[in-house]
Amino acid sequence: MSSNEWYEVIKQKDHLIVIREKLDRIEPHYLTVYDNLYLIRGNNECLLIDTGCGIFPLKPIIEKFLNGKKLIVINTHSHFDHVGGNYEFDKVYIHKNEKGVISAPIDLKYLKNESSSIILDQCNKLNWILPPVKQIIPLNGGEMFDLGGIKVECIHSPGHSPGSISLFTDKSELFTADVAHYGTMFLPPKDNLSVIINSIKELIELSNKKGVQEIYPSHEDFNVSIELLTDLAAHLENIDQYWENKIPNRANKSWEINVGKFKFLIRVGIKERRDFKSRLAQN
Repeated sequence: MSSNEWYEVIKQKDHLIVIREKLDRIEPHYLTVYDNLYLIRGNNECLLIDTGCGIFPLKPIIEKFLNGKKLIVINTHSHFDHVGGNYEFDKVYIHKNEKGVISAPIDLKYLKNESSSIILDQCNKLNWILPPVKQIIPLNGGEMFDLGGIKVECIHSPGHSPGSISLFTDKSELFTADVAHYGTMFLPPKDNLSVIINSIKELIELSNKKGVQEIYPSHEDFNVSIELLTDLAAHLENIDQYWENKIPNRANKSWEINVGKFKFLIRVGIKERRDFKSRLAQN
């Protein structure tokens, strides 16, 4: 399978290209269908949000839309499905809290029991290793990238991971990465949910202040409304209402709770481990 066959490319606007890949064919236990990457095109420079899983070459897809312009690459966080293709590019920006993670190669051998034959054949061509990017530039949050005709602001939004970031454009677009999206969300232990709740509330405040019209998450549906953020914050703030409905998810070592358009996978806290093991034994 070629890159052209693997990636779904959508020209959302003249300045915004959406590149999607089927995450469920690579990592089924993520319980997520789509990985969304975004290319923002300014008059002078372009900015790529995340590099995907790296199994199929991404750079040839991106280069079709650059028209010779310089490319800036940003990782929203260090999880495999967002940084796998880093090795194709000269340098990558990521929050300083996760710089060390992406400095190491990614061993793909764990996919041998997970993925389809097409994916395994491609992994074999890669010798089951994705090398790291050569140059990593740390972000603090608050940085502004002027692409020419469009500015992109970096926002530190911890919770899904310590260095998660969101990106806001002066065209009233918000890219929430894994901080907020419909479908399966991977979350910290219940006792630490306040971190991601605060991040989501900050994005709601920003959206109201700046008049955000469109939200582009890194998974599943894109170009959604601020209702994504308000519903998500409300559900997480009231997690106690749903806690008795939790079930153990063995593959992800998490509590699974289904609420509205969300499937929450909440990492098991230290005090909950005995209960978790007990429930697994009952299933």
